Amino acid sequence: MTKSTDHQMPELDFNTPALKRHRKFRALKDKAAGMGIAVGGSSVIVAVLLICFYLFYEVAPLFSGASIDPKASYSLPAQSEGESLYLATEEQSEIGMRVASNGAIVFFSIEDGSVIETIENARTEEVTSFTVESDTSRLLAFGYADGNVVIKQHSYRTTYPDGKRQITPFVEYPYGEEAISVADFAIEKLAIRDSDDGLTIAASGESQTSVLKVTKDVNFITEEVELTEQREAIPFIADINSLLISGNQRSLYVATNSGEFSEFDLRDFDNITLKDQASLVAENSQLVSMNYLVGKTSVMVSDSSGRVSQWFNVRDDATNEEKLHFIRDVKQPNAIVDTAMEQRRKGFATLDENGLVAIYNATSKRKVIDERLSDETGRLISFSPRANGLLLEDSKGLHFYHVDNEHPEVSWSSIWGEVWYESYPEPTYTWQSSSASNDFEPKYSLMPLAFGTLKAAFYAMLMAVPLAICGAIYTAYFMAPALRRKIKPVIELMEALPTVILGFLAGLFFAPFLEENLAATFSVLIVLPIGIVAFAYLWSRLPTNIRWLVPEGWQPLLLIPVIILLAWLCLILSPIIELNFFGGNIRGWITHDLGITFDQRNALVVGFAMGFAVIPTIFSITEDAIFSVPKALTQGSLALGATYWQTMTRVVLPTASPGIFSAVMIGMGRAVGETMIVLMATGNTPIMDFNIFEGMRTLAANLAVEVPESEVGSSHYRILFLAAFVLFIFTFVVNTIAETVRQHLRKKYGSL
Repeated sequence: MTKSTDHQMPELDFNTPALKRHRKFRALKDKAAGMGIAVGGSSVIVAVLLICFYLFYEVAPLFSGASIDPKASYSLPAQSEGESLYLATEEQSEIGMRVASNGAIVFFSIEDGSVIETIENARTEEVTSFTVESDTSRLLAFGYADGNVVIKQHSYRTTYPDGKRQITPFVEYPYGEEAISVADFAIEKLAIRDSDDGLTIAASGESQTSVLKVTKDVNFITEEVELTEQREAIPFIADINSLLISGNQRSLYVATNSGEFSEFDLRDFDNITLKDQASLVAENSQLVSMNYLVGKTSVMVSDSSGRVSQWFNVRDDATNEEKLHFIRDVKQPNAIVDTAMEQRRKGFATLDENGLVAIYNATSKRKVIDERLSDETGRLISFSPRANGLLLEDSKGLHFYHVDNEHPEVSWSSIWGEVWYESYPEPTYTWQSSSASNDFEPKYSLMPLAFGTLKAAFYAMLMAVPLAICGAIYTAYFMAPALRRKIKPVIELMEALPTVILGFLAGLFFAPFLEENLAATFSVLIVLPIGIVAFAYLWSRLPTNIRWLVPEGWQPLLLIPVIILLAWLCLILSPIIELNFFGGNIRGWITHDLGITFDQRNALVVGFAMGFAVIPTIFSITEDAIFSVPKALTQGSLALGATYWQTMTRVVLPTASPGIFSAVMIGMGRAVGETMIVLMATGNTPIMDFNIFEGMRTLAANLAVEVPESEVGSSHYRILFLAAFVLFIFTFVVNTIAETVRQHLRKKYGSL
């Protein structure tokens, strides 16, 4: 008899107060966690967008337009003295100056045109010619019918009586009030050039041209200045429009009304010769003016067709002589009446016959202003010293305009294109943001910096990617678990090393060591792989009982002494290799025989140092991706008869490929944004050369070097922000592409 007992499970009550409270608390935690994740993610997105907007806010003014606003208009001050030959203003744009046709110098208030002082011409003769040495020197030269020249200089004294600024204009005579005899004929055209060493004056009359050279000799005992004069005649050229003396006083440029140009060599003053001839203007055009830009390097030629062309000396490879060469031009629709040059930048303004004023920058070829300022026929225009004001004279009188033109030297073509800079033999990509000279032409091309960034990242990734990925594959798939638990933390710990320490060691220790042992370095790259493969082959040929002495997965430890021994042998044999194959000097062989420039701090040093810094990042992410591949996939592959290597290449790597690709992209982002290593381990020179033995300058390193020294709000300052914006956009684009590729790989191999 069997006894049967029914065991009934007690019914669970899911509606007890305790369970209800637990469910509510869990739901509250889930909701709070979800809100926290949403807020955190949104905050990251907002922060990134704010950074982007701030960078754009700082960059946008670079490409904003300029403006010109009328401030004052009045009749010509001291109109009885005659029409103006020249206009100028002082530094603060409070006092204007005009040279009248009778030789008088009139100072007047910019605000209302009231005359402050008139300096009458001391000579009774009529002024037959007039010229200005430059707007910055303020030297004025007056030529007369008797062949004499008087040189004057308008100057300004600033005082502060009762705490209020007061500017007093006056006229000086740097070469004395007595006239300088330049020619034996009536001077019709005149040019002067002054320097600390002397003065050169060129004068042309009806049928003669003469050049006077005045040499200054300073007595170091009495400090008296002794002047030595030497006068020579040059071949006469008819129908002369302009004379111009080069900044170094070595050449005299003569241009006719038809634009025919002749250059005379003044270096041997006893034997002045014709050096070059050219045509400055197009056919059927007449020359209007020929003036120097600031710095006295570029000659600006304007003609009746509305064209303004830039010329400067370029060395001819065939003759090894410098000749005036056409560089670039701009075009206005109407005939040009006058041009004005900025005194501190490579900018100029044109005034055409319809009163249209256009302002350009010569370097960027950018037109920033193009407005009609006068309904009358214009005569003269002139910039204030700071280029924030413009004086215009027409038939009604004088007009003063405020000019807001902060960044004319910046354009897309000057940032990303080749630009032909002054004194350069050809157009180049150049970054040179500052100089000791006030006449400096800024060079703001970001191409060398972008190129240097990619070059440094390329060589770093060339070293880091193979080592990191191969090391991660072996560590995650082949290495013994106990050894993996020791190796992986050590490699990840490398990432904690400060990059400034790595850069310091690379620049001060590794770069000189690499230069002294170049033969060892390159022999290691060849000997080490061959030696490791040879050792592995020999190890595989050993008896099984010997190989089994080393547990499975611990074999990499055997390579440590092999690698050390091979590296030591390469180092020991380096002098022998260098002596027998490279004449005892491998650096000299690279430089002279191969024609490759060699710098001690170069891309090879950066590749080793920055590659060392990037390896932990790529290794860690790749190793995790490979180790995370489900064991069922590998076991199933092995069960079907595949080898370990076939399983790795055909199952594990495709499955882990999204993670591996992400590792490479993150490593590349680290390399692109790295600052201290490339700052300290390269020559930090912004050049465009893929040569592994030359350095570079990256965008990040350039920001670290120049941001602390840049003037806030200047073009230099904003272009540095543009460089940061370019880095930001580059990172965004790379990450977007990486995420797209990663998602594609996940979808493709997710079904394995």
